[in-house]
Amino acid sequence: MPKAVRVFVNAVESTNKFVGKFSMYLVFAMIGILLYEPIARNLFGKSSIWAVEMAQFTMAAYYLLGGGYSMMLKGHVRMDLLYGRWSEKKRAKVDAVTGIFLIFYMGFLLYGAYSSIEYAVMYGQKNRSAWAPYMAPIKIIMGIGVLLMLLQCIATFFKDIAKGWGEKI
Repeated sequence: MPKAVRVFVNAVESTNKFVGKFSMYLVFAMIGILLYEPIARNLFGKSSIWAVEMAQFTMAAYYLLGGGYSMMLKGHVRMDLLYGRWSEKKRAKVDAVTGIFLIFYMGFLLYGAYSSIEYAVMYGQKNRSAWAPYMAPIKIIMGIGVLLMLLQCIATFFKDIAKGWGEKI
């Protein structure tokens, strides 16, 4: 594999590792947000209209930002009817072919994320709830998560091609 491909793969994987490890801690933030509501309501008599929705946004950020890291660790679910019996090279070749479809899908998802972000920013889109927060921040996080997942798909594609040729990145 060319040096540029190796540099790309290493850069994407180090970025996804950093972002993925950061996003792991968002679960604790979500737990804190969800604990705040009953404590504030029962101890101080103050209910909040934002807690559940903020917890949902935090959870969305958690799984969207962690997608690339999960893919890097091969943490996604796979169908293993024949796959487990194949050699490493054959698995890598099949993964490279299916990776093309995944890259294509993620490209469309990124396009949709971009248009959603553009709409939210342009029109100041708010959620239809009592709290009515602006949607642009969570949509930008969504776009970043999809972009990181797409970049990881491309990096994994290069790694599969190298593995299919008997090389290692």
